[in-house]
Amino acid sequence: MRFISVTGTNLLRRKVTLPDDLQGEINILFLAFSQWHQALVDGWVPFAQQLEGTIPGLKFYEIPVIYRMNRLSQTLLNEGMRAGIPQTTTRQKTITLYLDKPAFRQALDIPDEETIRVLLLDRQGNITWRTDGAYSAAKGAALLEAVQELSGIAAAE
Repeated sequence: MRFISVTGTNLLRRKVTLPDDLQGEINILFLAFSQWHQALVDGWVPFAQQLEGTIPGLKFYEIPVIYRMNRLSQTLLNEGMRAGIPQTTTRQKTITLYLDKPAFRQALDIPDEETIRVLLLDRQGNITWRTDGAYSAAKGAALLEAVQELSGIAAAE
């Protein structure tokens, strides 16, 4: 399954089209559907940062998925998120999507918005692995294995 083409804005106020504008050869996307999901994403970030620092060509992104709203409401919400995130790197990697959430979920075979979704994409935007929910050592190990397989890096003996 390929990630659908959608356009959002990162917190540096730059328009980004997914998956085409993703910077990695391998990309991890953390899809969050509610504000409280941020805590779940934050639980994954240290592991994702470790992977990004050790796997050449790997990048990760935080993707808040929000219902369509008018431009003023979008700007207010984006600026509120921007104010809470002072790091330029994090602002660049946070891409907000305002869209028809049910259609988006259906296109990506996401049954509900109860928790976050973690997707691993190759350079062409194909979803090669997925999980949901909070970080755990088992999920991290499964993601690492999928990344190693995709990148051709052999697992440490």
